[in-house]
Amino acid sequence: MTDKLEAILWSIALPGFAQLLNRKFLKGIVFIFLEFLINVNSHFNMVILYSFQGNITEAIEATNYQWLMFYPCLYMFAMWDAYKDAKGETTPYSYIPFVFGAYFVTIGLIYSPSFKLGQILIGPVWLPILALIPGLLVGNFIKCLLMRFKV
Repeated sequence: MTDKLEAILWSIALPGFAQLLNRKFLKGIVFIFLEFLINVNSHFNMVILYSFQGNITEAIEATNYQWLMFYPCLYMFAMWDAYKDAKGETTPYSYIPFVFGAYFVTIGLIYSPSFKLGQILIGPVWLPILALIPGLLVGNFIKCLLMRFKV
């Protein structure tokens, strides 16, 4: 079994890798298959390439949002699954930051074709990544509240 940090880092690299390391082979193969299915159909590699090159308009035009909308939940769920199966204690409500991360990234993706910071269009890669930060913060806040009041 991997430790929790290793599981998270491999899941960030590719959903399903940590499941393979944790010997959950069927789950790992399913996550990797779904990753490739969504990635290819959403044109996500081209979207990433255009975004890193600063061609945000081209990234938006290349994006198949109908497919890419599945990605945040798959990505965060695969991370959560790897985290909970890794060695080490899993605290109560530790899934909540992952869930809120998925919610906020999805919202960031929804607004990515039009949301601007000043005059800068952020796009379908950078806005969801930025949206992850408040998602994790809100999720951790809610987790702390639930643990404090032992709901």
